[in-house]
Amino acid sequence: MPRNQKTLFDSQREEALSRQAPLAARMRPRTLDEFVGQDHIVGEGKLLRRAIRNDALFSMILWGPPGSGKTTLARIIADTTHAHFEQLSAVSAGVADLRRVVKEAQDRLGMFQQRTIVFIDEIHRFNKAQQDAILPYVEDGTIILIGATTENPSFEVNPALRSRARVFVLEPLTDEQIGVIVDRALTDAERGLGDLNVLLAVDARGYLINMSNGDARTALNALEAAALAKTPGVGGKRLITVDDIRDALQTRAVQYDKNGELHYNAISALHKSVRDSDPDAALYWLGRMLDGGEDPLYIARRVVRMAIEDIGMADPHALPLTIAAQQAVHFLGQPEGDLALAQAVVYLAQAPKSNAVYTAYAEALKDVAETRNEPVPLHLRNAPTAFMKGLGYGRGYKYAHDYEDAQVEQEHFPPNLRGRRYYEPTGRGFEATVRERLAWRDARSANALSKGARQEEHARLTPDRNDVPSDVDPQALAGEEPQIPVEDAAETPQISRPPSRRRSK
Repeated sequence: MPRNQKTLFDSQREEALSRQAPLAARMRPRTLDEFVGQDHIVGEGKLLRRAIRNDALFSMILWGPPGSGKTTLARIIADTTHAHFEQLSAVSAGVADLRRVVKEAQDRLGMFQQRTIVFIDEIHRFNKAQQDAILPYVEDGTIILIGATTENPSFEVNPALRSRARVFVLEPLTDEQIGVIVDRALTDAERGLGDLNVLLAVDARGYLINMSNGDARTALNALEAAALAKTPGVGGKRLITVDDIRDALQTRAVQYDKNGELHYNAISALHKSVRDSDPDAALYWLGRMLDGGEDPLYIARRVVRMAIEDIGMADPHALPLTIAAQQAVHFLGQPEGDLALAQAVVYLAQAPKSNAVYTAYAEALKDVAETRNEPVPLHLRNAPTAFMKGLGYGRGYKYAHDYEDAQVEQEHFPPNLRGRRYYEPTGRGFEATVRERLAWRDARSANALSKGARQEEHARLTPDRNDVPSDVDPQALAGEEPQIPVEDAAETPQISRPPSRRRSK
């Protein structure tokens, strides 16, 4: 039999709680008309407001920051509709509690044709198995689910459950809306502080609203603490000053969760501020993250990535500087290490920007994945054994240091990718110099285009008098360590490097 009836003890307990509850709980709006904020979802004519008034509810997820009205809205729905209301907290409830609630909902629907709303606070704390346990009953309409979460449902709510519930996004309350709530609490004698003769100084009101960060619960709890701790003055008045509010708050209500969506949003803002060369915004977002308790080593890793991805060869000093900042964070800890991060993000923000290496590597990987993996050209292969030499390994290789400016025309790609260009340096910062140094590629490309494919192949495979001597291992000249199989080591001649025959300019 569903447990619908309240006992005498239930009523007495609720009455006692209504008197002793914190101000934020006592001042909780009871109707949509009292509800402050979220006009984009419960304003006049909006879908959710019409659904509540018409008692035509559907399963939903309320996603918003603390103090934005998620639980309040769920309670208004419970008081306004004719459905039975069951509230669970994902922190303490388990699958057994869900099964009990579902069984009672089934009995209630069969006996009295009454629907059941199940409100699950902090639904993101339910694991996949717990969310799956309630899924069939949401799908067949046995229960109407209202889930409240401060975390992005895209990550924390199973896709199957999310697809059966409409997601409503609640925004942080504005300063004006917080002001309305504070003023209402000061004048309400029944549920608020109206019978305490509280006077809130103008500057104290502004400070309270600012420091609450859009969280109505924080604002009301701080106001109540300041009022109750204040000794009545002349005429029994309690004048609340900025110092009183500061003592009550201790610290600003921080809107940051290093395990939640803001973690990703803030690092994205920091990265984009650096990329857009805005050191001021970069310092702000860095401070927001560190003040919110973010792991400084996580930020350091991302700062290193910024140096690689967005500065690159435009300023080759950026990468070692960010590595040094990471080492400083690891060695010094906080707060000294925070300054190293600040120095790094300012340096990156003012540095010339280039993603040429980043995009070049991405293009190279695309060819690796989407083209045939041709063998390494023979002239680029090691030839550690006589047998491999006989197969043509290393034949025709031109030792760059024997040529003017150590630049030599020879193909390094496999035949199917001949002539590919990935890296195109910009004209910013050090890459302007890199661009000049690599200008010879354009001349080489133009020269290669003027030759026929047969002539190019012949030139690649046929040594000329400028090549290394035929009795000298080209790989040895290149200074690379030969990888000689043990069984072939005996037949491999010991080679000494001849003197350089570099051409005079």
